[in-house]
Amino acid sequence: MKLFKGMEEEYKKRHDEIWPELVGLLKENGISEYSIFLDEDSHTLFGVLSIDDVAAMEELPSADVMKKWWAYMKDIMESNEDNSPVSLPLKEVFYLP
Repeated sequence: MKLFKGMEEEYKKRHDEIWPELVGLLKENGISEYSIFLDEDSHTLFGVLSIDDVAAMEELPSADVMKKWWAYMKDIMESNEDNSPVSLPLKEVFYLP
């Protein structure tokens, strides 16, 4: 994902104040240990999370609270037409269990 330049503090503020109903949705879908990292040079955001069932991720975009969150965030980061963040999948090149 990519943050617009100068929006670092606002992005952090919004996540510091994350909506309880969004946290509930994520946890209900088996998501835990969710971290987002920022490369300050490129403004690239990198998210890492644990999930019980990867298929549950496919249900999140249809949830009303997720749609509201994306609309809330679209002014500070690159977004698709449906307001979801533009994201690129990364290829895993190393894993140590």
